Amino acid sequence: MRQLSKMQSALFLLGGLLMVIGAGCFSFMWHREVACWLFFAGSFLFAVIQMIQTYQGTDLAIRRLKRIQNLADIFFILSGLLMVDAVYQVLLPLFRVQNGSGYLAYIEYVYNKWVILLLIAAILEIYTTHRLASELNKSKNT
Repeated sequence: MRQLSKMQSALFLLGGLLMVIGAGCFSFMWHREVACWLFFAGSFLFAVIQMIQTYQGTDLAIRRLKRIQNLADIFFILSGLLMVDAVYQVLLPLFRVQNGSGYLAYIEYVYNKWVILLLIAAILEIYTTHRLASELNKSKNT
């Protein structure tokens, strides 16, 4: 794996910190209008810096894990977008229909679904982080 520079590492940590602060404040309903943007900015920073860190080797297991990690990064960004939508309801006009059931469809399919994406992304991130560490150690020793 390519090592990150000091600036990239600092931005990566800042992104993770903003994600935690944003998700915590949003969950405890403290300044949700600001917390959603903090989470989105943090998830974007975290994901972009992690996607920059590439693997140039030929080990298929590491390449597969890196692709799974990139999928988790996309889920982090999408959960940030859905968190912003939970506050401002940007996607609600897409569900407007004539008989008035559009709001119910929006609530059922979109509203507060950021939690599910965040959970999936976090599980994938934990899995790939631990597996990548063990696979890199294994390939380094051989």
